Amino acid sequence: MGNEHLKWFEKAREDLHAAEYNFKGGEFDVAAFLCQQAVEKALKALYLKKFSKLTKTHDLVFLANELGVPQKLVDYCKEVGPAFIYTRYPDIEEVTDMEKTSGLFLAYAKEVIAWVESRI
Repeated sequence: MGNEHLKWFEKAREDLHAAEYNFKGGEFDVAAFLCQQAVEKALKALYLKKFSKLTKTHDLVFLANELGVPQKLVDYCKEVGPAFIYTRYPDIEEVTDMEKTSGLFLAYAKEVIAWVESRI
């Protein structure tokens, strides 16, 4: 696999940067979705490094548990994970304050990515 995990981690950082950009531009659904994507790609980068294979899942909690992520960050993954769905489909549950939620998700994503980076 070589350095494929580094490519995944770089995509995670790009998604985080895009999430910040969209948040500043008032595109809160997009920011929240990109936070989920950033966390997923960061966790998959570490998973790839640790297990030398990629798993086909969007379940952030599963990935976090497989990697031994601290419980605080697992809890963050539990909150951010569903953004993969509800930010893209209008007939799914609505978040009442998406600005607040996406701001929180940005903070969570930064912490998870920093933890992953310390292990990559």
